[in-house]
Amino acid sequence: MSRQVTEGRYFVEAPQAGRGGQLCRLPLVFDAPHSGQVFPPDFDTIAPTAAIHACGDAYVDELWSIVTQHGATLVAALFPRAYIDPNRAVHDLDPELIASLWPHDARPEAYSERGVGLLHRFAAPNVPLYDRRLSVAEVERRINDYYLPYRQALRGALDAARNEYGVVWHLDCHSMSSRGGALDPDAGMSRADVIVSDYDGTTADPAFSQWLVDEFTRLGFRVAYNTPYRGGDIVRHFGRPAERRHSVQIELNRALYMNESRDEKHEGFSSLQSQLGQFAAALAAYAEQHSEEA
Repeated sequence: MSRQVTEGRYFVEAPQAGRGGQLCRLPLVFDAPHSGQVFPPDFDTIAPTAAIHACGDAYVDELWSIVTQHGATLVAALFPRAYIDPNRAVHDLDPELIASLWPHDARPEAYSERGVGLLHRFAAPNVPLYDRRLSVAEVERRINDYYLPYRQALRGALDAARNEYGVVWHLDCHSMSSRGGALDPDAGMSRADVIVSDYDGTTADPAFSQWLVDEFTRLGFRVAYNTPYRGGDIVRHFGRPAERRHSVQIELNRALYMNESRDEKHEGFSSLQSQLGQFAAALAAYAEQHSEEA
């Protein structure tokens, strides 16, 4: 395996070289945009560290690292999502968080209205991140030094696979609380083990999404499709099934592998990772079969 780390920003872990010498043995790319816990030096926050970690996807990059043993590439952010969120559109910015007029495109979406846009207002419900507004210069620095390099690294991995094989399958990996939060559409409701999301069939071939649902089900998971999550900006941005670029968001229930209140792994972690290894092996076989059709 080959791991390339850009200090404090992201890492790319790739398998052995494949056709043409590319670091992409199969056209499979996984990414974990919300698992980072390396605080940038200018992250001037008043929120407790535990609250910042709680709003991320703890251990998701570690869980899915097993996929590189099956020919996939893994891209993962090292910075916390509370600093800047790679799974948001760059224009999804709340102007109320900026100290002066924002000189670039700002089109707040529903995420920003809830305080979880490109820049988060809260680390956790009712836990503010800042006691001030952010300057234009520091927001630009976060975009240019963290957000854009992560998205460019992911695009590079996807392009390498697509260019070599004529197709790429991309899984954008996240975790979720075992019950819907106060601001979620499923507030208070118990959630499935896995949620597969393709923005209502628009970011991937629905046949591939159904294969994912079926495979997770075969492995014993309770699976939901496009509810309550339909897919964030990453799959909407990179998923172009007409161009054989298939992007699907995967949410794992945190209760499967961690104590949610203490943000610590429990005995289920190794069992879940083993199951994800079985899933990755099946997906590799799927990719081997279907990439020949490209």
